[in-house]
Amino acid sequence: MMLCAGSRLTALNPPAHAGRTMPLFSPWRGDFPAIAALQRQGQTYLDNAATTQKPQALIDALTHYYANGAANVHRAQHLPGAHATQAFEASRGKVAHWLNAGENGQIIFTHGATSALNLLAYGLEHEFAAGDEIAISALEHHANLLPWQQLAQRRGLKLVVLPLDIDGVIDCDAAANLIGPRTRLLAVTQLSNVLGTWQPLARLIALAKTQGALTVVDGSQGVVHGRHDVQALGCDFYVFSSHKLYGPEGLGVLYGRNEALPSLAHWQFGGEMVLTADYQHAKFRPAPLGFEAGTPPIASVIGLGATLSYLDSLDHQAVAEHEARLHRRLLEGLQQRDGIQVLGSPDLALVSFVVDGVHNADVAHLLTEQGIA
Repeated sequence: MMLCAGSRLTALNPPAHAGRTMPLFSPWRGDFPAIAALQRQGQTYLDNAATTQKPQALIDALTHYYANGAANVHRAQHLPGAHATQAFEASRGKVAHWLNAGENGQIIFTHGATSALNLLAYGLEHEFAAGDEIAISALEHHANLLPWQQLAQRRGLKLVVLPLDIDGVIDCDAAANLIGPRTRLLAVTQLSNVLGTWQPLARLIALAKTQGALTVVDGSQGVVHGRHDVQALGCDFYVFSSHKLYGPEGLGVLYGRNEALPSLAHWQFGGEMVLTADYQHAKFRPAPLGFEAGTPPIASVIGLGATLSYLDSLDHQAVAEHEARLHRRLLEGLQQRDGIQVLGSPDLALVSFVVDGVHNADVAHLLTEQGIA
């Protein structure tokens, strides 16, 4: 069973306990109208690792876009098209700023983190030869396992699984022995969506770089917690989903280093990703537009930009401290109860646990009956 310590921005205020003076009530809760709506329904929403509630700033941006004239981007000279394109590209700039990417053109919009990881698996396929190795960890989400598993099967590659230590962290000593001269790519999560553990990315990326391997970081959970500098991180590719960062659904982000992006082959074809075409030949745009075939999720991109502007306006230290208090409260409460075993050593945001003698599905059903989502 997994519980999140509420969204770091939207957690409901729990009952006061003696001896506790630090407030757990979120000062940002009023910015998320769905929280009040859920409370009226008798619901406490804790499933933020799956998806988050949305700030009013996002809702306003979507309403403004649709109410004032929707239009396609990068393909029309009329005024609505120009406005849409300007807002779309402004959001690309906001994402680049949020990640501290070097250039806006390093940001590719996809239809989700899963879509971005599949883009990488197909776009990099030509880089592999039979017998090469892909390294992942034992705690990857299916989205960061299955694309590489299927690539390995298509190309006759070996999928190497890096083990975890007792705390739920990738074992770097074991990784040093498993990442070798045949390793062509390392794909690992930044923050476990199950165990809530930060992973030792700096050391893992250094091990992969020593072997000349490409590095992919799944930031779907990590991007939500704090600000992360992709240039300092040093990975070749970084992916995340908008909807877990308080943005709209159906949108993902793929960041690529300038040195790594040329390795990507085009894998989806259609409007606006092409430079020239006739019936026999075609030339394609480089990143980012070359990997955004067809009509992109325009409203979602604009909405994500509004969400990032909202998040950028907050006191990040205050948010981090509030989140840490929530996490400590959740962890301490579980650890004080007999018959509950916490899995691993969660760092923040979520805790996985089992209850002695009770099936996880029954625990989930009981929580559902009590209005805990």
